[in-house]
Amino acid sequence: MSEADEPLALSAPVTNQINPDVLENITVTLSIEVGRAMIKIRDLMRLTQGSVVELDHIAGEPLDVLVNNTVVAQGEVVLVNDRYGIRLTRVVPASERMKHL
Repeated sequence: MSEADEPLALSAPVTNQINPDVLENITVTLSIEVGRAMIKIRDLMRLTQGSVVELDHIAGEPLDVLVNNTVVAQGEVVLVNDRYGIRLTRVVPASERMKHL
């Protein structure tokens, strides 16, 4: 058997553990959702500047904080040095978040 035909030896044992250093460097998308609306395409085509689209959230209701389109928390809008921010008022328990992965 030539060297090219020999099976490759693994340099490290295979484990089922996640390396925290690798995990911490994964980029995710964080977004804040004010609300949603379902409209027909004909109504979408009629939208113009100044049109109002009614959303499903009630004014004053906490906003949803999503990571990769999964709700992970809720909060309220705050101003931080002339920029918008969000103060978390509720964080979804990790056990509940894991159900949506």
